[in-house]
This record gives sequence, C-alpha cells and structure tokens, in this order.
Amino acid sequence: MKLYSLGLLIVIILFDQSRADLFSFKPSSNRNDFDDKCFCKLREEVDDCECKIESIDKLNNYQVHPRINTIVQKDYFRFIKLNLNKICQFWTDDARCSLKDCHVKSCNQDDLPASFRNIINQQDENDKKDNNKNKKVVQAQAENCEQSNPLGHINSSLSDESIKAFEDMKKYDDAQDNFCEPDDETHAQAEYLDLVLNPERFTGYKAPHAHKIWNSIYRENCFENTDRIAYGPEKNTCLEKRFFYRLVSGLHTSINVHLSARFLHKGLLDQADVWGPNPEEFKKRFDPETTNGLGPQWLKNLYFIYLVELRALAKVAPYLEKETFYAGRSQVEDEEAKFAVLDLLKTIKNFQYHFNETRLFRGNPIEAKTLKEEFQTKFRNITRIMDCVGCDKCRLWGKVQTLALGTSLKILFSGKISSDNANSKNSFQLTRTEIVALFNGFARLSNSIAEIENFRELLSRSTTETKTILKNQSKIDL
Repeated sequence: MKLYSLGLLIVIILFDQSRADLFSFKPSSNRNDFDDKCFCKLREEVDDCECKIESIDKLNNYQVHPRINTIVQKDYFRFIKLNLNKICQFWTDDARCSLKDCHVKSCNQDDLPASFRNIINQQDENDKKDNNKNKKVVQAQAENCEQSNPLGHINSSLSDESIKAFEDMKKYDDAQDNFCEPDDETHAQAEYLDLVLNPERFTGYKAPHAHKIWNSIYRENCFENTDRIAYGPEKNTCLEKRFFYRLVSGLHTSINVHLSARFLHKGLLDQADVWGPNPEEFKKRFDPETTNGLGPQWLKNLYFIYLVELRALAKVAPYLEKETFYAGRSQVEDEEAKFAVLDLLKTIKNFQYHFNETRLFRGNPIEAKTLKEEFQTKFRNITRIMDCVGCDKCRLWGKVQTLALGTSLKILFSGKISSDNANSKNSFQLTRTEIVALFNGFARLSNSIAEIENFRELLSRSTTETKTILKNQSKIDL
C-alpha cells in the first residue's frame, strides 16, 4: 500500500511541476485588448465570497486539477449507472441528435469491474429470492392459520396499504434532503456507462433545440429571468436568489468552456480529424461584444460554483474518508483510488477561503423554510430538463453535472452533517452514484478553470503562434 501510495504521490508532484509553464500567474507581457475585455473580472474577488480568483487559480491548477483527474480515471469513479431513456416531461418535440459524436457507448457486463457485475447479479438473485420468499410465506400462513390460537395471537402483519405508506414516508423523508430527482437504478433501461470512454466534448448539437433547453432553465426555473439579478442595480436581491442564479450560470459556463476546449477540428484532404481547443469558439461564447457585455461575468460565475462544490467536498470529507472505493478489478487500483481521494481531501481541507453556506436560508424560520423548498423545487426541475436533451452524450454529462451540483447542495443544506456526525452513516447517506457524480462534476469544473488559463495564453499570442500551439495540443485527445 505504502509503495503504491508513494508512487502515485510522485506522479502527482511531477504533474504539478509540469503544469507550471502552462499555468503562469504572472501577467504575460503580450496580453492583448481581448484579455482586458473578456478576462477583466477574473482579477477580482468571487461575488459574495471573500476569495480572490487568483487564489482559486493557484489552488486548482497546481494542486486540485492533477489530483481530481487522476481520481476520475479509477474504476470506482469512471462507471455510473443512469437511465438515458427517460421520457421528457416538459415537451414532446425532443428531437434526437443523429450525429455520430452524440452517441453514447454502453458498457457490456464483461467490461465492468467485479463489484459492478456482482451488483447486477445480486439484483437478479434478489428478484428470484423475493418471489420464492413470497410463495413460502403464503404457504406457511395457510398451514398455520388453523393451528394458531386466535385469542392469544398478536397480528403483526401489515397490509399492502400500510407497507406502501411506510415506503412513501421514507421516500418523502429522503426527498427533503435531495435537490435532484434520482434515476431508478433498478429500472430495466438503466445501464452502466463508462465516463472515460464517453468524454464531454463538442458534438455538433446546437440551436434551436439546445437553446430551448437553456431558455427553459433560465426563464422558467430561475427566480428571475434576467442576468441582472446577479449583479448591477439589482444586487440587493436576496442572497439565496443570487446564489441560485450564479450556480446555474456557472454550470452553463463550465459546459461552454468544455465544448470550446474539446472541439472537433476537421482534417484537410487526407488528414485525420483532431480534437483540441478552439479559441474562436471560446471568443464567440464569452466575448463581451457577442454576449451583450455579460461574457466576463459568466466566466466569473464559474469560480462561484467551483467554490460551492469545493466546500461540499470539504464538509463531507469525514464521511468520504470512511469509504473503501472498492471496484474489485484490482486491489492495487482500489488502494490507489483510496489514497488519491484522501490526498485530494487533505488538499481541499487546507484551503483557507471556503464558501460559507451558513449565510443562506437564515432569518425568519418559516420564510427560510419556504424559500429552501422553492429552491429545491426549481433545481429538481432543472435535473428533469436534462431528460429532454436530444444529444445522448450531452444528456449523459448534463445529468452527471446536475447530479453533482444537487449532491453538493444536499451536503451543504440537509442539516445532517456537522463536525460531530459527518462520519456517521446513520445520520447521513450518499449513494455510490451520488459520490461518482460529485467527483466527476467537480472534475469538470476543475478542468474548465484550467482551460481558461490555456485560452488566455492562446488568445494573447499572434495568429501564427496560436496555430503552432494548437497543432501541438491537438495531437492529444483532450
């Protein structure tokens, strides 16, 4: 264990050092006007937080990013069970993307680690046992019915209605903590998906249907239908509503950064297509001139959601430190995964400028409770909208990242985690799917922040220099 742990630590340190040239925090002497326009707000503090963006860049690009990327490659974190075939609840014209890059590759059972195959087999076995058990219970009840003494008998049986009522009560209690509507993993259409083999990148899925998704999220499921809620004259809007909007905006920004960083460049003549960063796509999505001046603030909101999920990981660290992260394909890999998680959590806990969630949902208890319930309802709707995405790969990553954010909110606001009981599984529970989504969703945010620094470098150079860098970067499937 110590030998593998030491090896992994050396790899992480070397990776940290190798990124130093790429992620320089000293202003480049040849920064152009675009840097002043697009990245101007990245020299400030994160809104409603006492943390400078520069501090987040240093933490993420040097320490967190290499560590979280190592973790999500491990078997425990790369497989997730989701139902990508759920019916859209909001409209019927959810046209499916027919482009090959939209499709998701499903996992064959033989490709899964042992622990996941065991879960599938156990579910099948449990179904058979339940059927046999029910038959035996009915037979035993029939045989004992005439022999029992009706005067001394205590009727401990429960009617079907009572059993269902208890199940409904448990679901209701669990739902009070959840900000997402989780997929039923026992559903016939739920399947394991390999997130490494299905990376998030540009697929060609675009307007008008993609715009319909985000319009529905912003116009119908945010507290206000305007960007002005988060800043400007309306900044006196209550903190909770600003918080909600910035989370959604930050998630949207992160996705747009991914799509710009993993763009498909068509090869000329006999040259193969390559994946790599597209500075022009990034400019189109964030240039103030093409976004009514809002692009820089959108980039800033990315750092806000990053701080929120970072805080969730710090808060739930005592719980996660008790997990084994067992996948079963290799004992060595399982030990490496455990060590890598502990190493990341230690790094995160040492950060000094965490988001303070205790500032939210305060004041009048009744009003705070009502606002929190409205908050949960709106976010659950957003998770349901992900079932309306027409591109399978976009739907996969949309579900993963909204589940990650929902899990973070559950950690921060369930009221069941404190410094005294965070390691008690009787008071707080996370499913394996929630844990996998939490780490992969945070990895996406971490990657986006790292890519922003890359785009700053690319956009600060001359056209010739940029083409040379892109040619070298595109040799690697990002």
